[in-house]
Amino acid sequence: MLKSDNQKPVATALTIAGSDSGGGAGIQADLKSFSAHGVYGASVITAVTAQNTRLVIKVEAISPAMIRAQIDAVLSDIRIDAIKIGMLATPAVIDAVADGLADFRGPIVLDPVMVAKSGDALLQDDAVSCLIDRLLPRASLLTPNIPEAERLLSGKGDLPPQDQGKALLALGPAAILMKGGHADGAVCHDYLVTESQIIGFDAPRIDTGNTHGTGCSLSSAIAAGLAKNLALDDAIGTAHQWLHGSIKAADQLGIGQGHGPVHHFHQFWR
Repeated sequence: MLKSDNQKPVATALTIAGSDSGGGAGIQADLKSFSAHGVYGASVITAVTAQNTRLVIKVEAISPAMIRAQIDAVLSDIRIDAIKIGMLATPAVIDAVADGLADFRGPIVLDPVMVAKSGDALLQDDAVSCLIDRLLPRASLLTPNIPEAERLLSGKGDLPPQDQGKALLALGPAAILMKGGHADGAVCHDYLVTESQIIGFDAPRIDTGNTHGTGCSLSSAIAAGLAKNLALDDAIGTAHQWLHGSIKAADQLGIGQGHGPVHHFHQFWR
């Protein structure tokens, strides 16, 4: 039966990212994050990884034609309120995504996934310049961690995070969320950097090794907030608070023998 015209539509978000067979990051984490925030999630898979909490065993990219077909299939039928982009791997994949989103006018959260928690590379060296040229100017928000920001800026890694954010703005994104998870100290400092302001988001660090998928989960939670028409700083604040709770509850899951996932549904079940 077709949907009634007077039925109130639910907020929707699309994730374009790689699949994590261990379930803690990538597409799986994104869809969990959308759902935890009451947002319907659709997906475009860019790569399939054979990985667990300890290591990435194998990565296979999906063909650019299939990626484009997934994007066209979703956008031609489902109203998408916001998009989160994660692992892209190769220049050909980046081109397929950029071409497929040429007519999309909603917010795009770009998480420049480059290295897995295990240390395995997830973005080819020759794909970095393509990412900068084709997708950074389309991003409503770019969400790099410290190593990703340094790689995108190629040689400006010694700048304070606020200045790194300003330098990244020059590459085209509308806003930058500089993530401080890789820094030291008892408090994790994230900074939203725009042309007009810098807003800090702080949270005490939690002593746990179960942080697999934190970057994916944060960026997709922000996309969920934007899909629900939250202002950017409100979407980040809501996602930031939720992720802190997800990390705090991560040890309750007991998943795997390495870097376990965060608890996306800590508000609902334990």
